[in-house]
Amino acid sequence: MPTRFRLADPALREVLRRIEHTIRRGGGRVWLVGGSVRDLAFGRQPRDLDLEVLGLSPGQVHALLADHFSVQFVGKVFQVFKLQGLPVDISIPSRTPAEDTALPCLPRQADPGIPIDEALARRDFTINAMAWDPDTMEIRDPFNGRNDLDSRTLRHTSNRFAEDPLRVLRGMQLAARFELTVAPETVALCRTLSQEGQPSERLWEEWKKLLLQGRKPSLGLQFLRHCGWLHFYPELAALESCPQDPIWHPEGDVWVHTLHCLDWFAAEQTGDEPDDLAVGLGVLCHDFGKPATTREEYGRITSRGHESEGEGPTRRFLERLTGQQDLIDEVVPLVCCHLRPRDLYNSKASDSAVRRLAKQVHRIDRLVRVARADHAGRPPKQFDGFPAGEWLLTRAQQLAVDRRAPLPLVMGRHLLELGVQPGPDMGRLLNDCYEAQLDGEFRTLEEALTYIKHRLSAPCSSAPFSDLSNAHS
Repeated sequence: MPTRFRLADPALREVLRRIEHTIRRGGGRVWLVGGSVRDLAFGRQPRDLDLEVLGLSPGQVHALLADHFSVQFVGKVFQVFKLQGLPVDISIPSRTPAEDTALPCLPRQADPGIPIDEALARRDFTINAMAWDPDTMEIRDPFNGRNDLDSRTLRHTSNRFAEDPLRVLRGMQLAARFELTVAPETVALCRTLSQEGQPSERLWEEWKKLLLQGRKPSLGLQFLRHCGWLHFYPELAALESCPQDPIWHPEGDVWVHTLHCLDWFAAEQTGDEPDDLAVGLGVLCHDFGKPATTREEYGRITSRGHESEGEGPTRRFLERLTGQQDLIDEVVPLVCCHLRPRDLYNSKASDSAVRRLAKQVHRIDRLVRVARADHAGRPPKQFDGFPAGEWLLTRAQQLAVDRRAPLPLVMGRHLLELGVQPGPDMGRLLNDCYEAQLDGEFRTLEEALTYIKHRLSAPCSSAPFSDLSNAHS
């Protein structure tokens, strides 16, 4: 671990220098704290700066910074400033008026005179309770956070940890991101806490970090299980002890399988955040339907219909975490269709079947990633490269439907030009044309218009088309 910290990013270095000089001229002192110091101690470069200012009131800090930056005051409780357009958070130490009572309901007040070690005692984990003065190069580590980093241990700083129960979820994502083992005393403390009444927005941020930044998501979820928090997520809790056919799943129950799948997903992330988030959620939820469908039949364990059965629990799980309905609607088809790549491959399905799958899931490329993680998460079963996924993705790319549903060639304006009047019959004709397009009966608009004219003029058309033909004539 480095004995001396240095920011490699020249832009961040310059921002820090300007802030430090400004605060020091005003009589204050700047400390780099939290995740920024943790990353530097890990030998990684932070993407943002978390600063704590001592010796100045919030008003003084705002006045000094406003001369050089566009400043936004965002934390009435914890006295936090943000600099517009810059990855910088600046906080002022605070305490409750009667801190000895340890009543979290009392309003906090800024206290610039708090010593840095006392300010660090209010932080969540020892690895986040270090501080570095970029002027004097002094490092403060009163809780041996660097030792815990060396031993890959996640340990709470003090009993003040309990002031914010959602630090449990922060522990979940930190364990996953840095591959940490949680100290037994921290697990014991977390078992006394509850997420009841906490805003979903804060829960969602920690779950996103688990999926988007976690190197071993399994470690985070196992921590959640050890501290008894799975009961807040019944869809996950139901996976425990849900058996699987040992021939197909030698790794164990559905919970163990899901953990292996998530770790595989984490190792193959693309860096495209919307894609990775949708796929990660798809992997997390892909077997939510198994607890309701698992049976033993003729000495074999089966879960017939678990794909479609997974829609309900997936929606319930995600709706408790986020109000982003578009994202939920993107994830659910990945859950409901995660076996389709293998099914289509085994049947050597037609172009029509591939197009129809694209219509259902919209993103076959994402579906293949979910199915690949599902296929790989079965150690010690040997991973064979998932040829079904490669086959399907190649077919979908050839048909230009790997990243979108097929776009309808025929639109309402085309039917209007042919004399078809707006109404239910036009809607039925548009649907019929789209189905024919998926079946490959035409590939261009010109072919589509020929198809429509033939349908309108055919004497043996079904009733709706006979009516359309009469109206057209």
